Amino acid sequence: MAESTQQKILRLTFATTQGSTFTLTLPSPREDLTAVEAEAATNLILAKNMFMTAGGELIGLKDIKVVDTTTADLYDPPQY
Repeated sequence: MAESTQQKILRLTFATTQGSTFTLTLPSPREDLTAVEAEAATNLILAKNMFMTAGGELIGLKDIKVVDTTTADLYDPPQY
């Protein structure tokens, strides 16, 4: 049976030392998450140098988004 699913994620995008971007995706952000709280968390990630990526260290914040998607499954294959 075809059905729809909904998902929210918090997407944090950072600049790296080698000029690329690194995106950290977190599932199910709080409904009442504020921009100030999200930015404070990214500042902590940068200050603690928490991630080493293929593009080098994280050096700055590029973007913060809450992404809300709905996926409609239109086809279910028959079971044999």
